[in-house]
Amino acid sequence: MSMPAFSPIIALLLTSLIAAAALAFVRDYRWSARLNIFASLVALLFALLLFHSRPPADDLLLADDLNVVFIALNAFVGFTTSVFSASYIGHELETGRLTPGYLRFYHVMFQLMMFGMDLALTANNIGLMWVAIELATLSTIVMVGIYRTHEALEAAWKYFILGSVGIALALFGTILVYLAAVSAIGEGMGAMAWTNLLRHAVTLDPSLLNIAFVFLLLGYGTKVGLAPMHAWLPDAHAEGPTPVSAVLSGLLLNVALYALLRFKMIVAANPGTIAVGPLMITLGLGSLIFAAFMLCRRRDIKRMFAYSSIEHMGIIVFAFGMGGPLGNFAGLLQMTMHSLTKSAIFFSVGHVAQVKGTQKIADIRGLTSSHPLLGWTLVAGVAAIAGLPPFGVFMSEFLVITSAFARAPALAALAAFGLLVAFGALLLRLGSIAFGEPAGPLTPVRASYLPIFAHLSLVLVGGLYMPGAMVTWFQNVAGLLK
Repeated sequence: MSMPAFSPIIALLLTSLIAAAALAFVRDYRWSARLNIFASLVALLFALLLFHSRPPADDLLLADDLNVVFIALNAFVGFTTSVFSASYIGHELETGRLTPGYLRFYHVMFQLMMFGMDLALTANNIGLMWVAIELATLSTIVMVGIYRTHEALEAAWKYFILGSVGIALALFGTILVYLAAVSAIGEGMGAMAWTNLLRHAVTLDPSLLNIAFVFLLLGYGTKVGLAPMHAWLPDAHAEGPTPVSAVLSGLLLNVALYALLRFKMIVAANPGTIAVGPLMITLGLGSLIFAAFMLCRRRDIKRMFAYSSIEHMGIIVFAFGMGGPLGNFAGLLQMTMHSLTKSAIFFSVGHVAQVKGTQKIADIRGLTSSHPLLGWTLVAGVAAIAGLPPFGVFMSEFLVITSAFARAPALAALAAFGLLVAFGALLLRLGSIAFGEPAGPLTPVRASYLPIFAHLSLVLVGGLYMPGAMVTWFQNVAGLLK
């Protein structure tokens, strides 16, 4: 009897599951932090192995051009977040904000969250993908409320309510896609496999696909944080632990958007369906402009960068709504650069909040004088997320605007206006945070700069030089998205 072939996907998923089970029995914080880092590193190695060896797709799991880079990105940010989390959560334990029992729970939920996101990215079954996103969401909700303060519990409860509404709408849309597939493919698991759905897309009922995509756009759009379904996101970022904010903004929003792109490909391949581009353009452009103006009035530094995430998700959805090879290329690049940049910013912000003992922007001043390394890394992160050259976000946003100008100058002008408002708001806040007169007490912390440097270095490389293999991947996937 022959041994089954080794599958990097199965190994990746089992790593997180086994780590979650093991961490439930580790009482010592130092050992649990080390195990969390080690498991995240092993998961990263298995994710990178998918570039060398992709197992054949079955009815449940697959690795293809669309998801392989996002799997690697997910594992990389998960690993760097685990490194950052070791020092950040250690300080929370020393100050009494978290207890050893909650810390053990935190590490278990972290690995379950990573498992859910990895499963969603590798799922070939649209029902399994829905379950995985729900698992990742529930794990994140628990982590948002882990401080057990009134504000944290309120934020977790709001996230749960709005997230449940969104995932219920996404479930209804998923069921409608299955019903559309039954007549063409037949009942059973095959009718839920994304590869089969895409292969038979032209024979699916276009009316059901139209209705399904509207529910999927609203459902998964809630997870993405698009306005007006965004209300949970600022509170979740502001009240939860900063490592959760980094993963939530850098990864989970991308995972929900990835699911939406899968369904967009099916709908776009059917000639009888409506054009989904205008729907995505409307939500994306509305989210971009709304979040840009909201940035101007934020008083909490984590809440401010939460609205920055809504702004960037709006840019990405706008780019995919415009479509075309260049628009899709820009959207994929923006997804990648945003994940790296925003997680690096939250790493910096987490240490800043611990140093200053507050998240209020008015009380955070003069970081480049009081903490030069921390202040200048935050300056670099804000410059990157604001779209200044030579960072990768500048390249992606430039491509979004230029591709939109070629097809719809009025929409491009609105998008450029939103970007300029957001740019001005971020630079206005950065001026006092980084270069004002130092104010308030300073708390010594053990800052971990390695994850910040790693992320910002990749964002810089993405702007100055992108490897040919990455360009080829973006071009191939952009052609698939239509």
